[in-house]
Amino acid sequence: MKSHPVVGPTWAEDSGSIEAVTPRTAATVFRIVAVAEALSWMGLLAGMFVKRALDSSELGVQVFGPIHGAIFVGYVVVALVAARALRWDVRTTVLALVASVPPLATLWFERWASRRGSLPGRDVVAAA
Repeated sequence: MKSHPVVGPTWAEDSGSIEAVTPRTAATVFRIVAVAEALSWMGLLAGMFVKRALDSSELGVQVFGPIHGAIFVGYVVVALVAARALRWDVRTTVLALVASVPPLATLWFERWASRRGSLPGRDVVAAA
């Protein structure tokens, strides 16, 4: 089996795993999933309000529950990949994972990590 230099994201021939993810890609995908996770939380909270406070339909919970669950799992996976690609320390990685639990905390983490320099700036990502 020949060895090929890694030039961006590639798939390992036998394992099916990603050998390398660029920091630009990791930052962009992380931001998208962090916002999606927060939005799905909002949808689920609205559904729970309608169900409990208004004693009405369960439709919102039935729709947003599975959506939020899937995006939550995706966020955790993307956070772990981003932690590796962006070389986050343990504290930053743990904060990213903990931010997935409270509603809208992923937005706080994204801004905190951006200000701290742990997540490349939006302008750097867009220009790269």
